[in-house]
Amino acid sequence: MRKFKDRSNKLVEIAKILSKERPNPQSELNYKNDYELTVAVILSAQCTDVRVNKITPVFFAHFPSFDTLAKASFDEVYQLIKSCSYPNNKTKHLIALAQEVVNKYSGKLPRNELELLNLPGIGRKTANVLLSILERKNVLAVDTHVFRVANRLGLVEKAKTPLAVEKQLSDLAGDIPLYNLHHWLILHGRYVCKARNPLCNQCSLTHLCDYYLKLSSSKHFQTKS
Repeated sequence: MRKFKDRSNKLVEIAKILSKERPNPQSELNYKNDYELTVAVILSAQCTDVRVNKITPVFFAHFPSFDTLAKASFDEVYQLIKSCSYPNNKTKHLIALAQEVVNKYSGKLPRNELELLNLPGIGRKTANVLLSILERKNVLAVDTHVFRVANRLGLVEKAKTPLAVEKQLSDLAGDIPLYNLHHWLILHGRYVCKARNPLCNQCSLTHLCDYYLKLSSSKHFQTKS
């Protein structure tokens, strides 16, 4: 129980700091409606938002809705998204998803978790992103950035999967809005706490960070030796 309280208090402090740095955190994907957001989020898996934002303007000009995408051929979609990661799978998923949304939901994206998870190409992370942005539902999407930052800061314990990180952070968060926490941790991981060469000298969270503490102790030991 003590460890939980300590980590919960740490998360409160981290949220205070990150909320001052980014008081209104938003997705960096460009979109105008639920269709465009869905496509962009699916394309963003294992791909940067910058790359996705370069792809989607032309893509949406060709396929502006689920209805038009549902009628597309594999080659038509593939040619437009081939510069992103895993274009073959994403092409199949996008067309199949559009067809199911058109046939089963009259062209309108369902807004509940169970129905979203049954759509092609939508897993737990994607469903949580869509629900948190479109519905402001208090859920936490865990991508590679959130996973890395939560572990480095020491906010989670023995969390080896995204689901474990999601559950632990959700339990710790209390009154902290999870949809904001999601963006705070993603943006911190994207621009400061990078996978390789984290910018610890520019980080406002070093005094709360287990990773930095271990790194500093190691450097101190090496210096003394």
